[in-house]
Amino acid sequence: MPGEPTDRPDAAVWSPLESDGWYAARNATTALRDVLVRAGLEKDFPYLRADLNAFGHGLVELGRVSPDTAERLAELLRLALASGFGRDRDDVGHAPTTVEEHKGRT
Repeated sequence: MPGEPTDRPDAAVWSPLESDGWYAARNATTALRDVLVRAGLEKDFPYLRADLNAFGHGLVELGRVSPDTAERLAELLRLALASGFGRDRDDVGHAPTTVEEHKGRT
C-alpha cells in the first residue's frame, strides 16, 4: 500500500531457509534416511522428505509404504524396544531427537 514502510520482508518472498522448522525437519529426515540405508530400507521409503506446514512447523513426510515394509519397520521397532531403548529416559513420551543431538548444525 502506498505510504507503508518497505523495510520489512515481504511475506510473498519468504523462504523456508529462514525457518528453524525447515532445518529441524531436514536434519531429522537426514538422520532417518541414514538409518534406513543401514537397515537396507532405502528403496522402501520413496516418499521420505522434509517439509513445512503453512505455519512454518517442520514435518517429516514418511509417505506410503508396502505392507512388507511396514512389517519390517514394526519388527525393527520391537527389537529396539526389547533391547531396552527408551527405558532410562526421564521423559517417557519424548525420545532424543536428531535436532537436539545436532543443535547448531546446518
